[in-house]
Amino acid sequence: MDLARSEVAESAGKADAPRARRGGPGRSDRRGSAARLALMALPVAFFAVFFAVPVAAIVARGLKADGSWRFGRIGEVLGQSDIQQVLWFTTWQALASTGLTLLIALPGAYVFARFDFRGKQVLRAVVTVPFVLPTVVVGTAFLALVGRGGLLDELWGVRLDTTVWAILLAHVFFNYAVVVRTVGGLWSQLDPRQEEAARMLGASRLRAWRTVTLPALAPAVAAAALMVFLFTFTSFGAVQILGGPAYSTLEVEIYRQTAQLLDLPTAAVLTIVQFAAVGAVLAVHAWTVRRRESALKLVDAAAAVRRPRGAGQWSLLGFVLLTVALLVLLPLGVLVQRSFDGPDGYGFLYYETLRSADGGAFLVPAIDAIGNSLRYAVVATAIALVIGGLAAAALTRRAGRLVRGFDALLMLPLGVSAVTVGFGFLITLDEPPLDLRSSWILVPLAQALVGVPFVVRTMLPVLRAVDGRLREAAAVLGASPWRAWREVDLPLVRRALLIAAGFAFAVSLGEFGATVFIARPDNPTLPVAVARLLGRAGDLNYGQAMALSTILMVVCAVALLLLERLRTERTTGEF
Repeated sequence: MDLARSEVAESAGKADAPRARRGGPGRSDRRGSAARLALMALPVAFFAVFFAVPVAAIVARGLKADGSWRFGRIGEVLGQSDIQQVLWFTTWQALASTGLTLLIALPGAYVFARFDFRGKQVLRAVVTVPFVLPTVVVGTAFLALVGRGGLLDELWGVRLDTTVWAILLAHVFFNYAVVVRTVGGLWSQLDPRQEEAARMLGASRLRAWRTVTLPALAPAVAAAALMVFLFTFTSFGAVQILGGPAYSTLEVEIYRQTAQLLDLPTAAVLTIVQFAAVGAVLAVHAWTVRRRESALKLVDAAAAVRRPRGAGQWSLLGFVLLTVALLVLLPLGVLVQRSFDGPDGYGFLYYETLRSADGGAFLVPAIDAIGNSLRYAVVATAIALVIGGLAAAALTRRAGRLVRGFDALLMLPLGVSAVTVGFGFLITLDEPPLDLRSSWILVPLAQALVGVPFVVRTMLPVLRAVDGRLREAAAVLGASPWRAWREVDLPLVRRALLIAAGFAFAVSLGEFGATVFIARPDNPTLPVAVARLLGRAGDLNYGQAMALSTILMVVCAVALLLLERLRTERTTGEF
């Protein structure tokens, strides 16, 4: 292997001449196109079978009657006053959540990008924990903080469980890391000497930032804002728990129409509306990403990091630490506190009762959900790495609209209704050769759909940073695309691959929207178990939900701390 690598390295600068003798650029282009199509084949097939077909089946079942399409139902559904209220609230709260998240998180992005301080890696992991937590756990944490009988209710009589503010704060809690990582990752690579030059020419600190740094950051800020809007527009678990019957997003309404009212025509129309909105957001997001990749000259991130200097910078660091404490640590701390606060004082009562199935919420002890979730997440991570790795390798070979469309396809599961996908699994994967409704693999497949975009977005920037001449030299020496990947790319992207695996594992653990439909009653996952417990009356069920949420939070936190040990200042990516 070492000999092969040395031959590739020595031949990297000589790749063009041998390629010309072996058939010229035409043959090379054809070989590259064939390799790209081969890499795309499995991901395209995976998304076609496990994403496009289930979604199309739900839409068709809702809009078809007696074998003919009834598109008039779209106008009928959208003309209903209650549906218009759902559309208005979905859009309004997403815009408000996005603006509030940017306002609170941009100072944190600057601190992580420019400052070096003790505990930085731990703090980065802490602010990322909420993002990989299930939305149902986020809702549970804020319910324990601001809901009826929550900490604020006990101390000051403040109760926000059925108000918009509780939902907005939960969304900021969930998406804080999106802004910090997306904007901070680019900010750390901007050359600080440009802003310093503006200061030397007489510009104030604010003017220098507004005229020099902000325009350079605009693509990253736009990309982060679009992702936050996407996640809050399709919010499910947090709104379902905190909003009550008065507030519903499109995702919550799709679940209600599908699972509770069995009104598939209305659910199908809402799915189409959400799909169109998500497609538009992803198209704009792809444009901002391409602009960010092509329009900036970046420097080594480590060169721009320094210890805070002066009262102003230390005050900014203190403000960010206080924000993280109040926004992230306080809700999570209350979640842990509630899990130990039993009827007879603090203890392990709720954790101990997880071993019993006597409560009636499950056919098996609730603690079995931990093992189920871990097993499902491992399998889902393996699937996501294979599909996402092949997709990222295909996207590395830049091309035209075909590859851009493929890139957009990979992002769709992040925004399309997971409820629709889960219900679509049940009505499409019920006949040979894919009769999977009674198979355990159905849950990991649904979780992998959500994990693949994180694998692609984590690995793609690193793969594109690999010198393409190395691949060309490997091809000239007769290496197949698979061997070129194994010998050239894999050693260089191994760290990014591990980070992608960690993110996929954490996200798979927290998937709820699709899993709630397809998880068997005797094999619940942690998020499904939490939701079922919260849906039942009684202090015991509430305490067990807090205990399971705490366990899930700890597992995610440990995974992210391990990821931070792998992360370096040179590591780039979108998450």
